[in-house]
Amino acid sequence: MKQINEPRLESDLAYRFQYLTEFMGFGPEDIATIKGAAPLLAPLVPVLVDAVYAKLYTYDATWRHFLPRQHGYEGVVPDKLADLTPEHPQIQFRKQHLAQYLERLVTGAYDGKMVEYLDVVGKIHTNKLGSKDIHIPLVQMNALMGFVADALNATILGFEIPFDAKVKAVRAFSKLLWLQNDLIVRHYAS
Repeated sequence: MKQINEPRLESDLAYRFQYLTEFMGFGPEDIATIKGAAPLLAPLVPVLVDAVYAKLYTYDATWRHFLPRQHGYEGVVPDKLADLTPEHPQIQFRKQHLAQYLERLVTGAYDGKMVEYLDVVGKIHTNKLGSKDIHIPLVQMNALMGFVADALNATILGFEIPFDAKVKAVRAFSKLLWLQNDLIVRHYAS
């Protein structure tokens, strides 16, 4: 039985990520599968991003979090939620960030910098990083991650590739999104 330093899981990001990847069986084959999906996924990123934002727009509980000024956004911010449409420049700014995130997942090196990046993605949705006015409730983050996972799985299952390649891709991305979800949830625990 392997001994795990449980307090270290909370204080050492690299140790935590290594434990999670080992426990889930996320390894080089999964990373190769994810990177191998890049040519198929890249053309669909705008469609996936639009689908995510269309879903977020359907609920005030999710859309209201886009009303405060987003970190890094310099343009005009609307005064009320009714004025924040999916075409608003601040939403276009956020869409670019989601597209860059998805691109990095399929092209980036899975090294210490990627682990830090995935952790920042979790932290930035709280008031611990970025805008102090933004704190997305965990239930909304879980809803978003569930939607993204389903949209990604549906996209992969629609590819014209052999069935075993679809299975590998769905499994690899599922593990990756669970890793990301852990690096979101951990910022809500403290």
